[in-house]
Amino acid sequence: MTVSLSGMHVLVDDPDAALSFYRDTLGLTVRNEVARDGFKWITLVTDSQPEVAIVLSQPHAGRSKENGDALAALLAKGELLMVQLRADDLDATFDRIVSSPGVEVLQEPASQPWGVRDCAVRDPAGNMVRIEQKK
Repeated sequence: MTVSLSGMHVLVDDPDAALSFYRDTLGLTVRNEVARDGFKWITLVTDSQPEVAIVLSQPHAGRSKENGDALAALLAKGELLMVQLRADDLDATFDRIVSSPGVEVLQEPASQPWGVRDCAVRDPAGNMVRIEQKK
């Protein structure tokens, strides 16, 4: 039996700003975009792993008002789980990121004690995004 990663969801408050960051800044490709009941789900993939999808969705999409409000509050505080990515050229990727609107730098590229070189930023929704150098 084989189990593999097929995708992950990233909550965002502004799908268009998030799309600009993940597509235009990081270079992901839009596979699908679905609008329903006033909300948007955007599925993106990378060229190197097209079988693994990142789905951008809003806190209230497909959820009760109470649960959506709770998730929106966590998103606003930057308390949701981080997104971890890998880049061939960390420095060039970081340079592109810092020129993108709505991005907060948390850590410039640095070698970590756990053996990777990475950086950390917050996407326009406030999610922490860590990007490590591909070995």
